[in-house]
Amino acid sequence: MIKTRVPVPLLVFILSVSLGGVAQGQSPMTLRECIDTALEQNPLLLAAAEYHRATLARVHQARALPQPTIGYDSDLQPGFFDFSGALESYLGITFELPFPTKISAQGNIAGKESDLFLADTDLLKLDTVYRVKEAFYGLLLAQARLEYAEDDLQHAEDFAEMTELKFAEGEVAEVEALRARVSASAARNRIRTATNDVRMARALLNFTLGRRDGGSLEVAGELAVPLIVSDLGELKDLAYALRPETRAVELALEREEIAKSLAHQAYVPDLELGIARHRIETLPTTWDVTFGVTVPLFFWQPKRGQVAEAAANLSALAQEREHVKNSISLEVERAYREAETARGQIELFESDILRQAEEVHSMYLFSYQEGEIGGLELITARVTLLEARRAYADALFGYAVTMAALQRATGQGI
Repeated sequence: MIKTRVPVPLLVFILSVSLGGVAQGQSPMTLRECIDTALEQNPLLLAAAEYHRATLARVHQARALPQPTIGYDSDLQPGFFDFSGALESYLGITFELPFPTKISAQGNIAGKESDLFLADTDLLKLDTVYRVKEAFYGLLLAQARLEYAEDDLQHAEDFAEMTELKFAEGEVAEVEALRARVSASAARNRIRTATNDVRMARALLNFTLGRRDGGSLEVAGELAVPLIVSDLGELKDLAYALRPETRAVELALEREEIAKSLAHQAYVPDLELGIARHRIETLPTTWDVTFGVTVPLFFWQPKRGQVAEAAANLSALAQEREHVKNSISLEVERAYREAETARGQIELFESDILRQAEEVHSMYLFSYQEGEIGGLELITARVTLLEARRAYADALFGYAVTMAALQRATGQGI
């Protein structure tokens, strides 16, 4: 297990997010709550559930028997459409009875197609959960950047106030005071940009969740997430077992096996049964019964048609299964390597860059107060500190998203 240390500025940010939501009377949503909301409310998932119900209805259709046909035959009419004067008539019903295994096979094919759609829905759920995590961490990133920008503005305003006093006392030139005012103005612009980024990140999360009200949204969570990584080979094996694509291709193979069996059953005769009441004028009413069976006279047609199609589909799906396996393997390895890279970037920031940036800024601030350096050096140090903090937040975001991608790649996103 590899854990990332949450720096003090980020802890302050996390507390401010949580307390801010409580102060406004809103309950901040955790990542788990966001995921649950998306799975319940996302319109695409709701639509997929309805489509799945439609596939279940098609199973019943595939297993249904053909409707009987009722026929009436009026012969020897003395006049056009003179039914009452007809000397002979038939009134009967005809049943078409497919061989029982054919109906069963058709139902099984429809059932496999329904299961295939369910596998596609599971893949949609995986993608939705990943997008929720990405949007959730994106909002945390935007709020962290806003927090850093606000801290930078406070430093910029303190620096401007200090420089104005030094200028009034004749310790610095007017250009120093102007530079300080420009620096404070730039910090205010960064606040505006960061605030807009927070609004857009919140809107994106609202959209991903499928929230119908689309109102204000507060979140409670951390950019820093723990990383538990197993052996790469174990992760790939887990992905093969859990990914919906693997299940989908196996279901497709099973469907085509049934389709091939159904194609061979084209040589099995179907039955047609007819029962009719036969009336002839001046003779007693009688009953007619007819039987009919299909004869596979054109025996080559199924072999060249349905059987050949099913065999080709089976061969293609076998190749597709290999491609799916290779694709999953590549996706898992890419996510695994990216997670390792992101973890290394975080460790570099925590062990060296952030500490140095904070120390340099503190040292330059003291030196400026003592009149040992000019304002330009202090502004540069402050901007460097801001960039280091922003880059660290970006690294945390990248780390969290790559972990979400790794979970998706192994089929564990839900």
